[in-house]
Order: sequence, then structure tokens, then C-alpha cells
Amino acid sequence: MIKIKDLYDLSHTRAKDYLQEFTYPWEALSGISDLIRTLGASLGADYEEISPEVWVHKTATVAPTAFLGAPCIIGAKTEVRHGAFVRGSALVGDGCVVGNSVELKNVILFDGVQVPHYNYVGDSILGYKAHMGAGSITSNVKSDKSLVVIHGAEPIPTNRKKVGAMLGDFVEVGCNSVLNPGTVICRESNIYPLSCVRGVIPKRSIFKTGGIIVEKE
Repeated sequence: MIKIKDLYDLSHTRAKDYLQEFTYPWEALSGISDLIRTLGASLGADYEEISPEVWVHKTATVAPTAFLGAPCIIGAKTEVRHGAFVRGSALVGDGCVVGNSVELKNVILFDGVQVPHYNYVGDSILGYKAHMGAGSITSNVKSDKSLVVIHGAEPIPTNRKKVGAMLGDFVEVGCNSVLNPGTVICRESNIYPLSCVRGVIPKRSIFKTGGIIVEKE
């Protein structure tokens, strides 16, 4: 349920070949920077290297107040809005929205992902057409700074201090929710606004107030 092949349709990302090398998505976090540099060198004429190791598709829209840190790729018809802060190591797919005051760091955003208002997304992978409501964030470091463990049917050590959230395809996260370190939300699941989420949320589920999880009808 939490393997890459279960969470994502890899036809919707330029990271397809790279992600196929791994079993679990968090295993791919360490190599995102190198992946972007490799991809950037072969993107072709439709992309412009606007600064060293920052590639933007000619059909993308980037606000003049946005900051794009290296290395990063901004895909076709993606919109990067006012005040967005891409710290680097961000592979942003086609048709995405990176909104006002959004911060990205060490992430893969599949095609059609929307992080449109006041979101922090770090050390995370967001699947096809995943959407994070206004103010929802990924928390990527535990308060005691210990290594992150994925708490599903059985604990899986990541051996990483920084792991944000893994969102499957078509996941919807409600406004002002916090996704704690190592959260995995499986395909087509919804998170109520103002939620504090941890562990693994099964596919086609609804995470309700108070942490109640119900299966979608």
C-alpha cells in the first residue's frame, strides 16, 4: 500500500526512471538534487536555463517576485506565483501551481499538483493532481530530532532525520492541516481541514476530525 508502485502513476513525472529504482518513496529523497541536474542537461529547446541549474519551460509563468533556487525544474504550463520561495532541489511537473508564499525544498511534484497558498513542502513527494489546501504544511523533522520511522502495519525505519509527507495520486489535504514527519497518504484519500496527521492513511479514505478514518463509499 505504501510502495511507489501503489502510490503513484509514474507516467506523470519526469522522475519515472529514477523512482523505479526504489521500493518506497522516501528512499528517493537523497538523490533529488542529482536527478534534477541530470534531467536539466537533457531537457531541450523548450526549456530555458534562466540561471545556473534552474530550468523553466517556455510555457510556464513565474512571477517576478518568486525565487527559484538551484537546482530546480519548472514544468510546462506551471504557474509560480507571487512570493513563492523555491529553496532548491525541486522537480516541479507540468500544469502545477506553486502559490503565494509557498516554500519548496527537496521535493518531487508530479504533474497537476497544486500547492497554491501558504504551504511548506519539504523532503516530500506529491503524486499526480495532489492538492494541499491553504496553510497546510509538511513537517519534516521530529521535535526530538530522532530518525523518522514510517508507522504503518509495522514500523519501517527511514534512517533519515528529514522526511516530510508522501502523498499519493489525487490526495486532497484540507486547509491548515499539519502532516507530521513520515506521513503517508495513499491514493485518492481526503484529509479534513485543521487535521494533525501521522502514520499511514489507507487509499480511498477520509481522515476526519479527531483522527477518525473512514473508507470512502
